[in-house]
Amino acid sequence: MAVAVVGGALLNVVFERLLTKDTVNLVLGKKLGSDLLEKLKISLLAAEALLDDAEYKQLGDDRVRDWLNRLRDAVYDADDFLYAVLTKAATQKEVRSLLPSCFRNRHRKMVDNMEDVVTRIDILVSKKDILGLQQSTKDNNLSSSSSSSSKWRETTCLMEGKIYGREDDQQALTKIIEDNSESQLSVIPIVGMGGVGKTTLAKWAYSVAEGFDLKAWVCISETFDVADITKKTIEDITKNSCALGTLNLLQNKLQEVLSGKKFFIVLDDVWSDDADEWKQFITPFHCGAQGSSILLTTRMKEVASVVKTCSSHFLNELLEEYCWSLFKDNACFLESNGNPTLVDVGRQIVNKCKGLPLAVETLGRMLQGKNDAEEWKAVLRSAIWDFPMKNCKIIPALLISYFQLPPYLKCCFVYCSLFPKDHYFEKNELVLLWMAEDLLRLQKMIC
Repeated sequence: MAVAVVGGALLNVVFERLLTKDTVNLVLGKKLGSDLLEKLKISLLAAEALLDDAEYKQLGDDRVRDWLNRLRDAVYDADDFLYAVLTKAATQKEVRSLLPSCFRNRHRKMVDNMEDVVTRIDILVSKKDILGLQQSTKDNNLSSSSSSSSKWRETTCLMEGKIYGREDDQQALTKIIEDNSESQLSVIPIVGMGGVGKTTLAKWAYSVAEGFDLKAWVCISETFDVADITKKTIEDITKNSCALGTLNLLQNKLQEVLSGKKFFIVLDDVWSDDADEWKQFITPFHCGAQGSSILLTTRMKEVASVVKTCSSHFLNELLEEYCWSLFKDNACFLESNGNPTLVDVGRQIVNKCKGLPLAVETLGRMLQGKNDAEEWKAVLRSAIWDFPMKNCKIIPALLISYFQLPPYLKCCFVYCSLFPKDHYFEKNELVLLWMAEDLLRLQKMIC
């Protein structure tokens, strides 16, 4: 996935530099600079036309993935060159005085390097037939101004809308908690595949849990760092930052906070099945009052077997009729609108989601307000459904929603990958960071 996002996202940034008013003014009347930038633009357009197909095919073809890697490196070099040109423009008293300075003999090496980049991109484009890459037939993505309702997933304790078709699971989970109310500490795992709704069920349990002195919601990364998770737990309970540096101090502080208190703590998305790490982490929690509970979500039965003190709750796929209701609500689609084609295609899309609410919800939001049957059919026909996902942690529907984003939104999405998993974003701060990285144009900003 990291390779795929380089496509439209990065090329969009480069084209932004090429098409800025200052850059256009710079190249007017300056043959060397004008010719070089024009060649680069043509080469990038040729590469961009292949990106849609390449982004799909690289998921199942190592040769295409290598092609995208090489294109990424070339485009990075092109972006560095254009950024240098614009930086020089910004430091000149008169913009038009830049090129005579920039392209003098002492800058000949810069020009040569840029010509080499153009050649590299042209060679990559020439390999399209060997790799079986097809040119996109849709409008140039780089000039697209369309938007999408799809959002990346954030995990917090706040409930978002209603839960579909989980009444039996809610009752079963409530019973497990009540049956263990006399225990000193209960650890209850919710086990299920990715996207099946474990976090949603845990949010519900967190929101209705009553009679507890303390509650906390802690997101766990794939690396189970005992000190880091202990610190997060302290901060979520106390609502204050914790500056303690050693595990010993952290665990003493947590024990002090929990001592004699009845608590309900959710550990969301646990991957580690290391029994020694878990034993070390859980030690401070034994000082709580009777009836204290830890609710834990995981995809792995092995994790549940290591951590549980009572029965695990296994969450199965959602029944198709509930999936259809979830899809309709998120797509704002009414069956009474008289379009049987959309009903038929929509039900087929839901069927391909294989009972995973996250997939259904994501695609429903993506198709919200789109009443063209061809757009729905394009999702249904996507080759991504057929890619092997055995070792992939991203379900097909989420990949499809990513590829449906216009390039300028891909830029913003990719930038968020620089932050750790489950990082909480402040909207205004994130927008300012995007602006600082030159990922937004003013007319495209939606705050």
